[in-house]
Amino acid sequence: MIAFVKGILDTVREDRIVVENNGVGFEIFVPGSVLKVLPQVGNTVKIYTDTYVREDVLQLYGFTTKDELEMFRMLITVSGIGPKGALGILTVMDADTLRFAILAEDSKSIAKAPGIGAKTASKLILELKDKCHLPDMPEDAAPAGNAPAGSEENEARNDAIQALVALGYTATEAASAVRKINITETMTVEEVLKQSLKNL
Repeated sequence: MIAFVKGILDTVREDRIVVENNGVGFEIFVPGSVLKVLPQVGNTVKIYTDTYVREDVLQLYGFTTKDELEMFRMLITVSGIGPKGALGILTVMDADTLRFAILAEDSKSIAKAPGIGAKTASKLILELKDKCHLPDMPEDAAPAGNAPAGSEENEARNDAIQALVALGYTATEAASAVRKINITETMTVEEVLKQSLKNL
């Protein structure tokens, strides 16, 4: 197994990159989210990889974080979702947003990915919901001063999410917007809602 490839970014294409390491060019398929954060061609890059082997296929799939890599590996365990489908999902939403979508059972947001229909999105949620937990999220993905369950801050957060969903936003969009706010004890649901709408 190749855990990661570190070397000079040689080529960038629509769905893949080539990283040169000691005279060997590694072709790595990547989601759109990776393409957005790559350095200029000629600079050093480190890509965490998954080696996909099937009969006559041997391909590398790469990500800039271990978190994205783990999410990719979870996605391809779902029957009906192959590496290309998983890359499509991780192109339209990052790993954090996907967790929120799964936990909120927001199949509509997941189904926006190319090649993923409503049935596949629902199946994905069913199979991965028990494997996705908010504590598994990276610390830097949670808002500063994240409140413990049952606290006033947590209640304000949940109420704001429910209000945004009632306004027509998806559960994923609502949770992502509210997540960006540092909610304090003195903030009302209305204040949280106003700030969340700015993030939307």
